[in-house]
Amino acid sequence: MTGCGDIDATRLLGGRVTLFQPADGYRVAIDPVLLAAAVPAVAGQAVLELGCGTGAALLCLAARVPGLAVTGLEIQDLAAGLARRGAAESGLADRVTVLDGDVSAPPEGLRPNSFDHILANPPFWPTGRHTPSPSGHKANSHGEGAGDLAGFVRAALRLGKSRGTLTLIYPAERLDHLLSLLAGRFGDIRVLPFWPRAGLPAKRVIVSARRDARGPLTLLPGLVLHGEGQGYTPAVEAILRDAAPLPL
Repeated sequence: MTGCGDIDATRLLGGRVTLFQPADGYRVAIDPVLLAAAVPAVAGQAVLELGCGTGAALLCLAARVPGLAVTGLEIQDLAAGLARRGAAESGLADRVTVLDGDVSAPPEGLRPNSFDHILANPPFWPTGRHTPSPSGHKANSHGEGAGDLAGFVRAALRLGKSRGTLTLIYPAERLDHLLSLLAGRFGDIRVLPFWPRAGLPAKRVIVSARRDARGPLTLLPGLVLHGEGQGYTPAVEAILRDAAPLPL
């Protein structure tokens, strides 16, 4: 694992998960925790996270669902190493595997049609739409220079099982782009908006879809993140602190 300055430890899910992150890079927000809560996985299934970063989503998912086999794929060796370290520190190393590799060219160890569920928090701003961070880790987390969304969808088609799910978190303003890539490939699409506060436009959505399915798109009621004060709503607190699921 290549050095990158100081490393910080962050506790997630009420202390169930320990996440290690570069002190000067991308800092985990609530997005990966909400993403992990939305994956409908059960014990005995296999799950893959494309572009797992330092492991926030895959570690939260493994901690929430005992008996689940979780694999992460990450292109940055520092982030992949920190994800492995987090799995060991969280007591999940026996069920969490982190592979070094590129979403656009997955390593041979990832067999086609082998995962029940695939999740991703993909880079979301096209090249030229954002100012890259001086931190390479943070820049790759946000900008599509790390692999565009179409590449994530192609990888999910190749690696996921028929009727398996793909779950992504994405900016609401780019939902049309995501849906255009899923069309004809995935069905039973369900869209859950996240409202920062009641009455405000959604900034993020979670989208769940099934490979080879033909069901219609469903726009779900959505989830309000913050109440009248600065804190989260009870429903969000239950996800962030108590590892509650987020059914779609």
